[in-house]
Amino acid sequence: MSRQGTAPIRLAEAEAPLPQMDADGPAVGIVMGSASDMEAMEKAAKELDSRGIANEIQVMSAHREPDVVAEYAKAAKSRGLRVIIAGAGISAALPGAVAAHTEVPVIGVPLSGRLTAAGGLDAILSIVQMPPGVPVACVGLDNARNAAVLAARILGA
Repeated sequence: MSRQGTAPIRLAEAEAPLPQMDADGPAVGIVMGSASDMEAMEKAAKELDSRGIANEIQVMSAHREPDVVAEYAKAAKSRGLRVIIAGAGISAALPGAVAAHTEVPVIGVPLSGRLTAAGGLDAILSIVQMPPGVPVACVGLDNARNAAVLAARILGA
């Protein structure tokens, strides 16, 4: 029997498997556009480690590997990730590209470097100027540690 206005639940639907989540897996994904960003982004991992928050680190380019970025972001929630920290410099497209493909909160870390304009202002603006419906939180320039602190607060840890 179903309530008026709602469709009955079919047995096959009720027995459908839930997406696999790894309870022991990482809660926070840390991604960066280039291996040269590792030194800056490892500060996020160290902060999360000090708080006992499981995390993973991956290098993937929004420009050179867009399919890899999309696949990672789409699978994030089903893999148990609850927050993604994405660091990128120059055009800083990675945080927005990740956010476009997931419902998991994304924290962008603008990174400076020898190719950045105005001391990293280009990366900051790329992250904070996201269109409606594709939110990306943004921390200060090169401040991956603050991204980890924010991730911990989102997790309630």
